Amino acid sequence: MFRNLILLLLLLPIVGYSQFDDESKSITVADFTEKPVIDGALDEAMWAELTPASDFWQYFPTDSLLAKGQTEIYMGADKDNLYIGIKCYGAGNNWLVNSLKRDFRAGGNDNITLVFDTFDDQTNGIFFGINPEGVIREGVITNGGNGFRDFSESWDNKWKGDAQKFDGYYTAELEIPFSTLRFDPSNTKWGFLAYRFDTQDNEMSVWKRTPRQQTLFSLAYTGEMIWNKTPEAKGSRVSLIPFISAGTSKDFEAGTASSSFADIGGDIKVGVTSGLNLDLTFNPDFSQVEVDRQVTNLSRFEIFFPERRQFFVENADLFGDFGFSDINPFFSRRIGVGKDVNTGSTVQNRILGGARLSGKLNKDTRIGLLTMQTEQNQELGVPSANYSVAVLQKKLWDRSNIGFIVINKQSSGEAVEINELTPYNRVAGLDFNYASTDNTWSGKTFLHTSITPGESAKIAHGTEAAYNTRSFEMTWSHEYVAQDYNAEVGFVRRTNYYRAEPSISLRSFPSSGPFNRISYRGDADFIFKPGFGKTDHDIGVGVNGQFNNGARFFLGLSHNYVYLFDDFDPTGTSSTPLEAETEYNYVNLEGSISTDSRKSVSASFRPYIGEYFNGWRSGLQGSLTLRYQPKGSIQLNYSWNHFSMPHLDENKQTLLIGPRIDYTFSKALFASAFIQYNTQAKNTNVNARLQWRFAPVSDFFLVFTDNYLTGNVSDPSDRFAFDIKNRAIVAKLTYWFNV
Repeated sequence: MFRNLILLLLLLPIVGYSQFDDESKSITVADFTEKPVIDGALDEAMWAELTPASDFWQYFPTDSLLAKGQTEIYMGADKDNLYIGIKCYGAGNNWLVNSLKRDFRAGGNDNITLVFDTFDDQTNGIFFGINPEGVIREGVITNGGNGFRDFSESWDNKWKGDAQKFDGYYTAELEIPFSTLRFDPSNTKWGFLAYRFDTQDNEMSVWKRTPRQQTLFSLAYTGEMIWNKTPEAKGSRVSLIPFISAGTSKDFEAGTASSSFADIGGDIKVGVTSGLNLDLTFNPDFSQVEVDRQVTNLSRFEIFFPERRQFFVENADLFGDFGFSDINPFFSRRIGVGKDVNTGSTVQNRILGGARLSGKLNKDTRIGLLTMQTEQNQELGVPSANYSVAVLQKKLWDRSNIGFIVINKQSSGEAVEINELTPYNRVAGLDFNYASTDNTWSGKTFLHTSITPGESAKIAHGTEAAYNTRSFEMTWSHEYVAQDYNAEVGFVRRTNYYRAEPSISLRSFPSSGPFNRISYRGDADFIFKPGFGKTDHDIGVGVNGQFNNGARFFLGLSHNYVYLFDDFDPTGTSSTPLEAETEYNYVNLEGSISTDSRKSVSASFRPYIGEYFNGWRSGLQGSLTLRYQPKGSIQLNYSWNHFSMPHLDENKQTLLIGPRIDYTFSKALFASAFIQYNTQAKNTNVNARLQWRFAPVSDFFLVFTDNYLTGNVSDPSDRFAFDIKNRAIVAKLTYWFNV
């Protein structure tokens, strides 16, 4: 109890200090009486009359100098739109662009991103980005932008952007309707930051000087965006996004005839206030969503796969950031999934519809209400279910907040009584997130409880704290999950344990030599079972860093301890398992290196070797990427493991390998395809997708999937036998109407 009290005290408001806090920057939004043509040229007279945001600082390779490739940003507005002009200087004309597809990744190519903290709360933001080819992206930043998990490109909306290239610089113009933004119309200033990737000068730069141990998009380092005339709230705004889809599929394993389908449905978006949005969905269809990549699973627990369905990823932070990643009370991928009572396997459970109200009531208060209804499948014994979530988040101090969540899964229909299923499952929780003014101190603590019929309430609790300076980082995390804690709509990897994870890191930024940054790290992970004692530990030391050209490396040594409560096959090959109630100590060595991503050919390698349970394991994971600028890339991903274990008659191997091809014919027509050959799952899958964006946020998709049984069941040595399992082709058309 005393230890927990000390840890909680670390989360109390502590004023951090940064040598960059005293830098004040601002940009004024001018009043436009004319609308610029959004062609990227900046040739209208109105731009020349403005004073730009300028004097960008380096973030990489150092954070103590002004950027070599400078940037200028101009802003103006009329009653309907915010207009932005951008001029990016460089050392030449060899701009790197990986793809013409919207929502590109920023690393390894030229681009600039603008972040708007529209409520000036240093907690939540919206970003818009553009590259020299005029390709655009947008998304959201949550929880202050303290880490990469707070950055998401999931948000889509209607806005315009274009760019043009000149000798030694490129320019861009953006038009962002106020109807797409959520803001407080009484605010005379917003928070604003901008960051740029400049491949020719080999630098990343930021408008507001930001220390390198912080993220590029940290909302702790925003400047001021001042309005001469504040934008007006647009009142109720309604968008209709209907879809039609059709397809055909065949199950070759079952030997049934091909089946076809046609469907309609759609979404409705209503801007209730300038800060609050209502989303409705009817008969949603997610056929265009790219399938999950196969992975090699050598653990004893469930693998996490991120949510990809558009309706659920928008505002996902408000609902899904409670708890830790392994103790998450709400995981939207559980919605639309049921269990076949005949086989025990998971099956798709059709979603009939749902609604989500989310956003800001005011500068300090966010709310979220979500309800979804699924259909009963009497044949499989899957009941109809309603999933409802209520969230309230209140800002505290400068950059902290407290959040409340209640989740209810209510099952109904004959399947509940016939199969004696649980009629409901409920979880309630409280989270406190802390971040100091300059983000030197950060952390969170939470307490959740689950309620299931016939069971007493069970709790899950966790606390993490981090202290992060230029040369030193220290973190502590602990968590406890009670036996029979049950969050049916969440992601909880294991129960009945206590865990403690301390870590410490020392880093330096050499002024000369091949390295730009070097970090020495020590960490530990201890897991205990109440009433039993320690069941696992992973203690490691390592060094990692970055070269001056952006390449990265890591070398680490770790000692592991595992106690098995159940029989377990550590090779993941359905081989003879190790017996329960046995324990193992083993040491292994691993490393990794990733090359300069600006090059047309780049690669990553992660070799590892060492003891493994009662034997040895060696392996290699990584990727090889060939970029054909600016149209796309070919990437080969691979994961190979070799096991030598005395309890087995022979050595075992797993192999997961496959190429991914991305090609953009234009800024409106994209194609992607990947193949994965997986010996562990005995499955080879093919997924190909063609997307035509024929109008803003309106698309036609054509998707083809194919699955094969990998290997000869009767002859395991014949690994390259392929028997088709199932095949499908689907077409989907969506269109965005503003009413």
